[in-house]
This record gives sequence, C-alpha cells and structure tokens, in this order.
Amino acid sequence: MLKKSTAAFMIVAALLCGSLLTLGVTGYAQVFGQAAGEGVAAVLQTSGLQEKESQKLGTALSLIESNYYQAVDRDKLIDGAVNGMMEALGDPYSNYMGKETAEKFEESIEGSFSGIGAEVSSDNGKVVVVSPIKGAPAEKAGIQAKDIILSVNGETLDGLELNAAVAKIRGPKGSKATLKVQRTGSAAPLEFVITRDDVKLETVYATMEKDGVGVIEVTQFSMNTAERFKEELANLEKQGMKGLVIDVRNDPGGVLQRVVEMAELFVPKGEAIVKIDEKGKALEVIKSNGSRKDYPVVVLMNKGSASASEILAGALQQSAGAKLIGENSFGKGTVQTSFEKELGDGSLLKITIAKWLTPDGTWIHGKGIKPDIAVAQPDYFSVAPINKSVTLQYNMNSSDVKSAQTMLDGLGYKPGRKDGYFDTGTKNAVKKFQSASKLQATGIIDAKTAESLELALIKVIQDPAHDNQRNKGIEEVRKEIKEAASKK
Repeated sequence: MLKKSTAAFMIVAALLCGSLLTLGVTGYAQVFGQAAGEGVAAVLQTSGLQEKESQKLGTALSLIESNYYQAVDRDKLIDGAVNGMMEALGDPYSNYMGKETAEKFEESIEGSFSGIGAEVSSDNGKVVVVSPIKGAPAEKAGIQAKDIILSVNGETLDGLELNAAVAKIRGPKGSKATLKVQRTGSAAPLEFVITRDDVKLETVYATMEKDGVGVIEVTQFSMNTAERFKEELANLEKQGMKGLVIDVRNDPGGVLQRVVEMAELFVPKGEAIVKIDEKGKALEVIKSNGSRKDYPVVVLMNKGSASASEILAGALQQSAGAKLIGENSFGKGTVQTSFEKELGDGSLLKITIAKWLTPDGTWIHGKGIKPDIAVAQPDYFSVAPINKSVTLQYNMNSSDVKSAQTMLDGLGYKPGRKDGYFDTGTKNAVKKFQSASKLQATGIIDAKTAESLELALIKVIQDPAHDNQRNKGIEEVRKEIKEAASKK
C-alpha cells in the first residue's frame, strides 16, 4: 500500500488546521501605519478605525515609546495590539500569528508538523488539548483530549497568549518537554516527560479484517486526505469489502472541502452534508453530488474527534444511515478563515466567520455528537503516568499506587484492587511483573519498574485486540452484513 507522507517536525497547536475548519484565505485588512508628530500621538491610518480609535491607539504607542524605562520593540507592540484584539473576542479559535507561526500554520494545512504532536486551543487563558496526533510523542506519553497544560519545563502557561504558549511547547528534536497537566478526575496535576521527535505523517490508514470488513482510520483532514481516502477505499472495494468502519477518533479536524469530498462518497445526491450559518448571509446548505454505498458503514469517534471529524460523523449518521460508535465527540461547531495576504508582512489572522450545523440543523458546539452505541475503552487506556521520583511500596496509599494497580491489572497480573492502597496482593503482582520483565523481584515499584510498566502497557494499548471501540465497530458491521444477506 502506497502511503504519501511528509517528513516533518511535530508541533501541533491552535495554529494548526485541527483546531479550525479552514475555508480559505479571503476577507479584508486593517493595516496599521503611523503618522508621527512633535508632541502629538501617532495616528493609525486604516479604513477600519474611526478617528478617535486611531488617536487612542496611536497615543498609547507614542506614550510607551517615549516614556517606558527600557527600549521597546515596536513590532512587538503592534503584534501585541493585534493579539489583544483577538483575545478580546473570547474565542479560542480566533487568533493572531506572527510570521514564523503563520509559516508553521501553512505547513500544517499541507500535513506537516513540528513539536510534541498535541493539537491545542486556548480557552479562558488555559491551554487545552483538542487531540493528540496518532503516533506523535504526546500520544505515546499518554496526553489526552481535554487535558489542560499548566506548565512546560517549569514555566507556567496560565494566562499566556496562545502563540507564546506554543513557543514554549516547541523545541528541537531530542529535547525534553516536561508538561504539568490537569485532567478531569485527577485531584493533583499529572506530569509527562515528552521527547520531541521527527515524524512521518500519514493521515489515512486502511486494513481489511475478516469477513470482508474494511477499516479506514483518518487522523486529520489535510489537503491530500480526501485523495488518500479515495485510494484506500477503492483498494478495499477491489478486495471485495462488504462493510466499512471509518475511524476518526482523536482526529482534530482540518479542511472543509476535503471532508465534503469524503462525505460525498457515502451521502446520496441532493442530501445535506453540512449547513454553514454565516453572519449577514442566508443559511448555506452544502449538498452531496455523490451516492450512497450498498454496504453498511459505521463511524468510530471519541472526545478527541473534533470539527471536520464531527461534520463527517454527523453527515454520515443523518444523511447516509451510518451508525456512530464510541464516545461523545469534542464539540467544535465553528468555521474559521485565515487572512494572510491582507496584513502584508507574513503574519496571519485566523477568525471565526461562521458556525456549522449538522444536516438536521443541530449546532453541536460545546456539546459534541452522541454516539448511537456508546462504548468505553478499558480503564487502563486512560491511566495517569506514575511519578518516578517516588518509590512505591507496601502499605502506601496514593494516586500513583492506583495507577500502578490499573496498569498491572491491564497487563494481566491481577493485584486484586485498584483503589490506591499498596497491599500484599499488589506487592505479589509487582513481583510477578518484575520476574516476567527480568527485573529484580523486590515487590517495590522504583523508577525502572514504573517505566517498564508503562512501556508494557503501551504495547497492550496499541494492540487492536484490546480496542473495545474498534472491535465493537467491526462486530456491528459484521452483524449488518449478515442481516442484509438474510434479506436477499
């Protein structure tokens, strides 16, 4: 199977297409210039500002330059003014990007990334993970959708403008990023040590399972994703596929045109795929020019399925009769457009210009889409990492012990409890794991044992046999194939 992938550095932040639904580059500009005068505030010349507004901004700039006790960077002041306007919108998906960040954004639309591989957005001054990217360091370390990143290498992100936060997350290949993360259900912050790395990014993966069930995983909607999806779908159909599972779990979204192209492969001609509600315009209904498939289709989704993923899920559920399986989706129901050429200096504004609705007119923003069949993953899929600076042993009681017990149970060593108390059963389970891993069987969880536990668990999680949602999706397709055959 040919896979078109792009080798690139991996950071994904709100600057990336996953945190937005891209329509294109269009719109108008408000370009700032200065007319300086002796003792008079500079005036910012722009058709978008009234005279009093221009005077106020120009005066502030002049006063800062004239009176601040240190030399100031004029460009940073202008960037800060634009950032301030974007932050005042209170919209985590509308933001300003300087030239360097804008370049990374444009790369992301083409499917290349640099950093830790975690799509993030800003929400009330908090950096929130939309989704970890498949195969990226963040996913391997255990970062999850909805996690709030509190700090990076000891530097707090609280209150930072999003681009500044992203700059702290980014770094060269091989460097370490120690993230403190707040997760719902965990009383204390979790700590993740992530090694930044290069990655080859492929957005579409396909496999054929038994009984003619095809599985296509889509990790995001980049410019070439629809083309790759069509290739893999045709490949599976040539192999005699009888039913399809589309997996958009932890897919943070991407380019609107691409998801429409993919939905048209399943939605009958004339049926709605998505509705776009833009200020001052009539509701736009994007309809399919395609046709329905004659085989059953299910869609897998979870809390990391956002934006374009939700459009695909909603379209296939409501207009093509597909079943949704897994967890409630993320809930991002807005559309962004990027404005780059208008600013004239390589910087970029990403602005929310509309909201999108499912075919039946539902706005899923902040709520997500509910699955037809709710399926949870095993508890060890979301277990918190163990703090390796503390040695865990008999008679201790802590959240780290609880994590270790959950890992041991998931690995089949049966500690007997998962409440955080380190009893004799837990000690014996640790000894069995240590012996099987060729470690000294002390019954004590030191840093080496903790690391071995986590690595062993990652292998279990990556084994499709333990993926409840995927297995349920395949099971449901097989069931529908049999039902269809019995009616013939």
